[in-house]
Amino acid sequence: MFAIYKKEMRSYFTNPIGYIFTGIFLVFSALLCCITTILSGSYETNTYFTVLVYSLVVLIPLLTMRLFSEERKIRTEQLLLTAPVTLTGMVLGKFFAALTLFMGCVGVSLVNLIPLYAIAAAERGSIDNDTINIGPVTSEIVGCVIGVILIGAVFIAIGTFVSSLCENQLAAAVMSVAVIVGFVGVGLFASFIDVYAIRLVLSWISITARFENFANGIFDFGALVYLLSLAFVFVFLTVRVYEKRRWS
Repeated sequence: MFAIYKKEMRSYFTNPIGYIFTGIFLVFSALLCCITTILSGSYETNTYFTVLVYSLVVLIPLLTMRLFSEERKIRTEQLLLTAPVTLTGMVLGKFFAALTLFMGCVGVSLVNLIPLYAIAAAERGSIDNDTINIGPVTSEIVGCVIGVILIGAVFIAIGTFVSSLCENQLAAAVMSVAVIVGFVGVGLFASFIDVYAIRLVLSWISITARFENFANGIFDFGALVYLLSLAFVFVFLTVRVYEKRRWS
C-alpha cells in the first residue's frame, strides 16, 4: 500500500493536476475568507466553511478523476492487478494519497483565519484586557476543520469509486459531481417536504446536514461515525469492482 501511496503522491506533482487543485483551492479559500469574514469585520466562520464544503462538490472530483481512469486509459491497470499488493492496499494507497493532498491544502488555508483573532480581540475588548475570550473562535474553527476533512474524505471515496468505473477522466469527474450533488442535494430537498418522517430520513442521509454541529463548534460523534462509514462503503465498493475485474 505504501508503494502505491508514494507513487500517487509523486504523480500529483509530476503532472499539472496536483498544482491545479492546490492553486484553485488555496486561491478560492483565501478569497472566500476575505469576503465572508475579513471584509465584513466578522470573526464568525460558519459561512466561510459552509461555502467551502459546497465548493468541494466541484473541487474534489478534480483530485480523484484520474486515480483509476488514467490507469485504464494508458493500459497500466493490469500491472496494478498483478502487482504484489492486495486490492485493498491498492485502493487505500490511492485514497490516502488524495486525502493527504486535500488535508495539506486545508492545513495551509488555515493561515487565512489568523486575522480573525485580531477581529475577535477588537470586538471583545482591548488586547491588553485580561477578559478577552477567544475560545469560541477556536472551538468553532476546530469543529469546522474536522467537519470539512470528514466530508472531504467521503467525497474522495466517492470520486475514487466512480474513477474505478470510468476510462475517461472527464466522465469520471462529471459522474463524481453528479453522485456528490445527490448526497448534498437531499438535505436541501428535505426542506420542501411536508411529511416529517420523510424529511427526517432525508436530513439523516444528507452530508451537509451532518456538518451543522461541527460548524457550531460541537463535536458530533454520530456525524463522525456516519461520515467515516460512508467513506468506508465507497472504498469497499471500489475494492469489489477490482475484485470482479481481476477474475473477469
